[in-house]
Amino acid sequence: MNKPDKSSAVKPDITSLPSAVAWLRSEGLLIETDKEVNPDLEITGLQKHFDGSLPMLFNNVKGKPHARAITNLFSDIRVIEKMFGWENSPDRVKKVARAIGHPLKPVTISQDEAPVQQEVITDDLDVNKWITAIRHTELEHELTIGSGISCVVGQYFEGGSHIGYNRMNFRWGNVGTFQISPGSHMWQVLTAHYKDDKPIPLTMCFGVPPACTYVAGSGFDYAMLPMGCDEIGIAGAIQGSPVRLVKCRTIDAYTLADAEYVLEGYLHPRDKRYETAESEKAGVQGKTFFHPEWSGYMGKAYKAPTFHVTAITMRKRETKPLIFPLGVHTMDDSNIDTSVRESAIFALCDRLQPGIIQNVHIPYCMTDWGGCIIQVKKRHQIEEGWQRNFLGAILACSQGMRLAIAVSEDVDIYSMDDIMWCLTTRVNPKTDILNPIPGGRGQTFMPAERMTAGEKAWTASNTNFEGGMGIDATVPYGYEQDFHRPVYPVDRVKPEEFFNAKDIEKMKSRMAGWVLSLARTGR
Repeated sequence: MNKPDKSSAVKPDITSLPSAVAWLRSEGLLIETDKEVNPDLEITGLQKHFDGSLPMLFNNVKGKPHARAITNLFSDIRVIEKMFGWENSPDRVKKVARAIGHPLKPVTISQDEAPVQQEVITDDLDVNKWITAIRHTELEHELTIGSGISCVVGQYFEGGSHIGYNRMNFRWGNVGTFQISPGSHMWQVLTAHYKDDKPIPLTMCFGVPPACTYVAGSGFDYAMLPMGCDEIGIAGAIQGSPVRLVKCRTIDAYTLADAEYVLEGYLHPRDKRYETAESEKAGVQGKTFFHPEWSGYMGKAYKAPTFHVTAITMRKRETKPLIFPLGVHTMDDSNIDTSVRESAIFALCDRLQPGIIQNVHIPYCMTDWGGCIIQVKKRHQIEEGWQRNFLGAILACSQGMRLAIAVSEDVDIYSMDDIMWCLTTRVNPKTDILNPIPGGRGQTFMPAERMTAGEKAWTASNTNFEGGMGIDATVPYGYEQDFHRPVYPVDRVKPEEFFNAKDIEKMKSRMAGWVLSLARTGR
């Protein structure tokens, strides 16, 4: 587990991205530069150089004199935990799990009060002029707008609210492709209104309050976050105050009042177009490269519904509104996509049988929606077996999850070395490996599922899910002594009484990997 950053006595104002950036700067947690950055490869290249480190603010963006860009905002989870006032990762998981069940209803403010409507543009709707698109790698040929957060409030979400990421490519001025993951909340909205006579009004928001970014990363946790839930209310509970909404200017919808930019418009479910010129020329889906995907492989271009923009609203351009572009398959993206997911899995297990689940962690290498590690505590014999119920439920309720591992409370779930040791020494391959739902619905973006399509196009309708793998790596109840780990007396000796600070630092600087966890715990 990462050591928490030192707490601040002053509760930060994190109700907007600019106020959060000001707090980061005051805490010495922001790296910024005035050198102009090119959205074409440079932002993601620099982000990869410092993956897992501090937020980076670019005060000048090439081709966008009105904009600033920040990335790595969520890259170091310790920074986020400090921002929201959580003690550490276990505290974060449990408190967000509570927020899921206790949303704080958003409030609506007037259009005159809304920062995001300080400027309203309806006559110059070339989206690529105003919104910063980026190119991730040299393998793809076109820039992508992947930082937009869809916002659906009210009747189109059964009275609740949805916020989530959808990538876009505005190849036609004010009209862009709008990629929707099969099974997601937006997919549910699309499916329900696919044959409507009129398109779906919604907004795409950029530079939103950090709590909204935190919740927007959730996905495929729909046993705990079903259609009709209040995701904006959950964001409010996380930030400790209601998120502010405002009525849109050109459509009958509401949006995030404290965003930096908003695209108002309509989703046209049946107006499907290719995401890139290359894929359109080839006339094939799921083959040509687009930007990288969460699974750690290059993404592919598809045909997607289109979003038709009717207005662009933003904060005053002299303030240089922020946009938060980020690479996919980065620690930034991973923390956004897994944090609510960890808490939703915790809440799911605790709802099935309270008190057994202790913690949930999704390591970077489990790639967002690909897997999880749960930690359980068996208090008596009758609770033996619940870990398997949990594994089955997680794999069934988390669309496309491929690997779920259950461990006991004596394992450091933040150390993959400890996890591998646990798998090596505690798993019976005949009885402890579960494959609960073969033939169910998975995630098309996982290449292993692509193989099930054979020579057909790599699309959701042509692929099959292998069913996921659950591994019970817990200590059987009653055999704790047989699996007892050594406990070295690290708490009984003080290195500083034997060695000077320079020598201690010299020795610690050479320590890496599993020994860090073992030295901390004495195991």
